[in-house]
Amino acid sequence: MTTLKLTQIGNSVGVILPKELLARLKVEKGDTLFVTETPDGVSLTPYDPALDEQLKAGREFMREYRDTFHQLAK
Repeated sequence: MTTLKLTQIGNSVGVILPKELLARLKVEKGDTLFVTETPDGVSLTPYDPALDEQLKAGREFMREYRDTFHQLAK
């Protein structure tokens, strides 16, 4: 468990992430992080949950029309 302290950054309040946490998240300065609410609190991730849903829908579509895609590839 890592404890983070809120700090004043200009007119905002922010959190400074330790470099060990940045390495675990595989992010660096300028990257985007996504915060989502979970039953246990919040989740911080570099992966867009909306994109994950779109990829899942695309995979289902391709699986459903697998034979059609196979015919078109000929």
